[in-house]
Amino acid sequence: MSALVEFAMFPTDQTESKSAFVARVLDLVDRSGLPYQLTPMGTIIEAETVSEIFTLIEKAHAELESDCNRIYSVLKIDYRKGPVGRLQKKKASVEAKLGRKLNG
Repeated sequence: MSALVEFAMFPTDQTESKSAFVARVLDLVDRSGLPYQLTPMGTIIEAETVSEIFTLIEKAHAELESDCNRIYSVLKIDYRKGPVGRLQKKKASVEAKLGRKLNG
């Protein structure tokens, strides 16, 4: 099984720049050992189960909740029975159909 989850999480009651808060969340993501990809609008994480990712997202929320009064979160889930590795395979599949590498 494979779960891809794209999420963004940041406080709305803090400074205009959110990078310090995003860094705290990404530290947890990076330390989780799960494959992930940081994008300008969120982070995509891959795991064998959705619950693995939900556990990580709960930790991230708790991290921000310690000093933030209002936290915005958005989540997109793509669950599919089959092997993990789709984080890289999706892009490779599109590139194969195009016959060239993509820049992004």
